[in-house]
Amino acid sequence: MRSEELGGTLLPKRLALPIFASDPLSSVAYATQEILLVLTVGGTAFLYLTPWIALGVVVLMAVVVMSYRQVVHAYPSGGGSYEVVSTNLGDRAGLVVAASLLVDYVMTVAVSVASGVDNIISAVDGLADYRVPLALGFVALLTAMNLRGVRESGTAFAVPTYLFIGGIVLMVGTGLIRLAFGDGPQASSAAYGIVPEDGRDTLAGLGLLMLGLRAFASGCTALTGVEAISNGVPAFRRPKSRNAATTLAVMGVTAVVMFSGITALALTSDVHYVDDACQLTGLPTDCAGYVQPTVVAQLAAAVFGGYHSVLFYGIQTVTALVLILAANTAFNGFPLLASILAQHRYLPAQLHSRGDRLAFSNGILALAVVAGGLLWLYDANVTSLIHLYILGVFTSFTLSQIGMVRHWNGVLRRGPGSTVRAAARRSRVINAVGAVTTALVLVIVLITKFTQGAWLAVVAAVLLWLMMRGIRRHYDAVAAELAVTDPRAESVRPSRVHGIVLVSKLHKATLRALGYAEAFHPDALEAVTVAVEEDAVADLRAQWLEFDVPIPLKVLESPYREITKPVVAYVRERRRTSPREAVAVFIPEYVVGHWWEQLLHNQSALWLKSRLLFTPGVMVISVPWQLTSSGRAYRPSRRAPGSVRRGEPVLHGDHGRIGPPEDS
Repeated sequence: MRSEELGGTLLPKRLALPIFASDPLSSVAYATQEILLVLTVGGTAFLYLTPWIALGVVVLMAVVVMSYRQVVHAYPSGGGSYEVVSTNLGDRAGLVVAASLLVDYVMTVAVSVASGVDNIISAVDGLADYRVPLALGFVALLTAMNLRGVRESGTAFAVPTYLFIGGIVLMVGTGLIRLAFGDGPQASSAAYGIVPEDGRDTLAGLGLLMLGLRAFASGCTALTGVEAISNGVPAFRRPKSRNAATTLAVMGVTAVVMFSGITALALTSDVHYVDDACQLTGLPTDCAGYVQPTVVAQLAAAVFGGYHSVLFYGIQTVTALVLILAANTAFNGFPLLASILAQHRYLPAQLHSRGDRLAFSNGILALAVVAGGLLWLYDANVTSLIHLYILGVFTSFTLSQIGMVRHWNGVLRRGPGSTVRAAARRSRVINAVGAVTTALVLVIVLITKFTQGAWLAVVAAVLLWLMMRGIRRHYDAVAAELAVTDPRAESVRPSRVHGIVLVSKLHKATLRALGYAEAFHPDALEAVTVAVEEDAVADLRAQWLEFDVPIPLKVLESPYREITKPVVAYVRERRRTSPREAVAVFIPEYVVGHWWEQLLHNQSALWLKSRLLFTPGVMVISVPWQLTSSGRAYRPSRRAPGSVRRGEPVLHGDHGRIGPPEDS
């Protein structure tokens, strides 16, 4: 796609919702499960805390959504938390947010895909041994779809997301209606008892508070991905800010309704979910081989008539699908944030470039590789991965809300009209409440999850912050070194040019290189060969005389049969003796048509170039000779990826006509 076609990929709200909000919407499938998993360490004694913890998560969701609605209106350029914090709190604080978000985007992919695979295994437990290959396969599929471009991936992800929303609402509604008529559903795990861990059913005081806070921290996974909409405002259709704010509100209301419904249904149907299946009593099989169905799977089976009903499989299908596709939030947010950071010279410049389909291809691939590595390392286990999660989210939440408070203070200092001042004061209050609330949650998450694995996320974010600072210092140093201060002094031509043509044998490629070098008219020109074998040098000298080559041939001795070292030493010696002289080294190279042929040729030339390029005042010039296979390698396709961008002709129609389309 041409750069001018970027406007055609902008998203209407109906597609923006599944693209940017599939993560927070799908996280309701495991947020309740994580709360129950923590509380059941004390058996069933502490499940009474669940409604209060869920209420805390709902209030937090409302505060965060209202706070980020202010962000999308104030900063429509799409930097989200990173832009807000960098502008108002400084570059270093902005990098803290950027590093936290990048780590959390990686975790979003890992946790979402792993949870989706869990739901697949809940429906087909025979796939339990293939957990990791399934997870890696889904990451590869998501990568391929996102490389196709935003619009295509949005269309593909919209249907499963809306089916998931409809399925959860149907399940919750049906279950609550049955409960109202005295026929409340009972989960399959309701009959199992739970053995408390280490007598924790007697916790009180500080111990009970810490357990509740830990459960609340786990339930806050429902908020992951909320900030993605503020990062992706440029991808919305106009009016961008208003559409993004509307989408954010719809996402918040929908997520709250689904999360509240699942939690209420899980409590009324007595779902029991534990960290270790051996805590359960009354199992029909050995606990070591028992695969716990997810909370959503248990609810679907209880509401719709068992684990083999059509609607059960329908709920599991859309839940697994939307959880896997929820990683798309990260596949949109990570490359976009990485592109902004690359534009600001905190990440490699390649991450700022769009690919053939107007997607940030390099960022997509980088995310897939790192997330795939985590899934492989942690065996795609949600419980293990979840401890590394959400810390970065609340770091960015807190700093961005503090930044927004400073932003509104600046607006008020500029003395706008009364209407604007009233709106600014109202927004400042909202963001101040958001800052205090999310800061408190950040402390809770850090305390309760640090020793369980969250320290790894902290270390990763710190290392990423240091790396980005180092990259910026490098780019700044290069820019300062290349900056022109005195055009006349810095554009002085060399006093003379000494040309060197590297020769191994006298053949057509060598003669082309000699002729090309002569066309440059250097002040001096010589051919240089290395005496690895005396017989070969003698044959070369004889041919040189036989064909009466008018360029002098110099032979470099090499008692240890090396090629690179004598050439580099000779070139550097010339530079030392004539420092104002430029040395142009011409290297004949073969152009081949197959990758395996490349392994058979040009290895000495590549090594020589890599060494000579580090020598100041030396210009390395490749002189290609196209072998026959190189001509056969070019076969124009109808529209190979990247062919238009690379300037290759395209086949049109069935007549083999080559060239641009007739309507171009």
